[in-house]
Amino acid sequence: QVQLVESGGGLVQPGGSLRLSCAVSGFTGNYYAIGWFRQAPGKEREGLSCISSSVDGSTYYVDSVKGRFTISRDNAKNTVYLQMNSLKPEDTAVYYCATVRLRYGSSCRLYDMDYWGKGTLVTVSS
Repeated sequence: QVQLVESGGGLVQPGGSLRLSCAVSGFTGNYYAIGWFRQAPGKEREGLSCISSSVDGSTYYVDSVKGRFTISRDNAKNTVYLQMNSLKPEDTAVYYCATVRLRYGSSCRLYDMDYWGKGTLVTVSS
């Protein structure tokens, strides 16, 4: 049974930082990607960033978080992180991680994901 468990959300002031974690278990696959998504109240879910399981750990960021968010992984812990800096009130949302199997050599992607976590709430407010 595949499980993704997000943690690290909470209340932070504008300009602050948080690091989210996504612990993955039960997933089998030699080549895959893990992505971070968020959904703000009244808005559609949006993809933020992804990282592949390749040796080089290729990454992708959407423009809205490029330069502020950093995705990374710890293979030994089966965990992917999202370091979020310079947080803004508009970053307030439930943040989700998801995983998808890829064909060898493919870039990571933020659509047609296979498994999802239940999310962690991030609130940016003074």
